[in-house]
Amino acid sequence: MDNNRNDKLIAVINDFKKSLIGQTISIHGKQYALVSTRLAVARRNLGTSLDLKSTVIFQDEKRVIVQVDAFIDGKHCATGLAEEYRAASRINQTSALEVAETSAAGRSLAMLGLTNDNIASAEEVSAALVAQDKALNKALTELDKVSHLGSYKAWISKHSDLFKKIKINNPLAYQKFQENFSKIKSTLEAKGVITNGKTTTN
Repeated sequence: MDNNRNDKLIAVINDFKKSLIGQTISIHGKQYALVSTRLAVARRNLGTSLDLKSTVIFQDEKRVIVQVDAFIDGKHCATGLAEEYRAASRINQTSALEVAETSAAGRSLAMLGLTNDNIASAEEVSAALVAQDKALNKALTELDKVSHLGSYKAWISKHSDLFKKIKINNPLAYQKFQENFSKIKSTLEAKGVITNGKTTTN
């Protein structure tokens, strides 16, 4: 039985290595795999033989810790842990538990062997960089306060270099920023502060 389980795991790892081609995300020169890629390859090879059990280890108004245990054919094979602070980002303010579970699942799968040179997932690293990048969060806060088209254009001009840098070095972080930017921009358009489609961050 153990040999069969090992054969399954080896097959998953080999498939994962092949599936990584063109599917990693470059962040500051290092290649990171997506949690979705790890999970898709694992399910494709193991099906219901793989069981990922999520447990909330701790949570309060400030942070949440999630543990995800990976079982193959009922045998425990790996564990992943992740901690998220609710105030770390806009996404964490409403979805810290979900973000922690995703990171923990990715780390659990990485501990199974579904990894390249980095245990952390692309999502995990990007989220950490976004949370640490006070300049990016400050830019979004400033956008909230824009009162007319002129100040909006000034905001774009002021932060254009920052946006370009993040877009090149951390595409996932830039994507998350664009999502937040689009929400705020839509609100400004609805209020008539700026004209729809006049200016973008690209």
